[in-house]
Amino acid sequence: MDVILLQILNGLDKGSAYALIALGLTLIFGTLGVVNFAHGALFMIGAFCAVTLQKFLSLSHTVIDESQTDFLGNPLKVEKPYIMDWFGPEIGGGIIEWSVPLSILFAIPVMVAVGFAMERGLIKHFYKRPHADQILVTFGLAIVLQEIIKYFFGANPIPTPAPDALSGSIDLGVMIGFEVNEIVYPLWRMVYFAFAAVIIGAVFAFLQFTTFGMVVRAGMADRETVQLLGINIDRRFTIMFGIAAGVAGLAGVMYTPINPPNYHMGMDFLVLSFVVVVVGGMGSLPGAVLAGFLLGILESFASTTWATTTIPGINQVIIYLVAIVVLLTRPRGLMGRKGVMEE
Repeated sequence: MDVILLQILNGLDKGSAYALIALGLTLIFGTLGVVNFAHGALFMIGAFCAVTLQKFLSLSHTVIDESQTDFLGNPLKVEKPYIMDWFGPEIGGGIIEWSVPLSILFAIPVMVAVGFAMERGLIKHFYKRPHADQILVTFGLAIVLQEIIKYFFGANPIPTPAPDALSGSIDLGVMIGFEVNEIVYPLWRMVYFAFAAVIIGAVFAFLQFTTFGMVVRAGMADRETVQLLGINIDRRFTIMFGIAAGVAGLAGVMYTPINPPNYHMGMDFLVLSFVVVVVGGMGSLPGAVLAGFLLGILESFASTTWATTTIPGINQVIIYLVAIVVLLTRPRGLMGRKGVMEE
């Protein structure tokens, strides 16, 4: 039972990233009808927002520390971050330590701006073009963004640690009646799952309970009728593109302590996230979230020693096998809507 619970937790952790990226993908497809193969790059840019802020906060200058000496008794020269000069050692050190959560405040305007620029500068010219054209141009954009990140940050992963207070492990087993140390899980992964749940809940609440969201949902169902009512639905859809970019960026920010950012991490998640969208049903927001968590859990169980020993390589293909089975039995996906991508 403890092994099963651990694998479920691992699946929820991985599924949270899938669900957040797939949610953004579905928002863009559901509102604009665009198959955005650059969405994984938005996840990557969000991760590098955290890297950028950490590097900025860690900018330092050389000072002489009288409390430390070399073997000759001379005071040592040490690097002291500027932020410690401005706020003091304790507060300055705390800001550097909590740079990943603070990156959320930095990433939101950056990602929304990137989303607006991407939609207004490129995507809007492909609204009425075939999906194949959309895939080619957004995939090309993803490669360009990937190479830009590689040029400025290098090809190697960049460790971006979580705050010390959230970097340990928590004994979940004791809380539910197991023995001590039977179910120990990294605390930051629990934070990531909770963060994903909040973001997903906020997006659904925004679409369900605000006037803006209701108009957007109406536009997703019948764009022409909404336009005939005198509502500028295109502007609202552009805003939704920015929101979708923000969701992907925040997913990347909070994922950095789990997987050190590298220039190809967007591509690593992109293909899997598209599979999640297809399994959940094209254009279905609940389907994207449900499929994200389900496939994350399945992939976690397929990665166990027993599974990989019994069927070597099953952890690499399980998601695609599930996608094949689902599409053979339910061609529209788990919660797909009639008429979407069926012309």
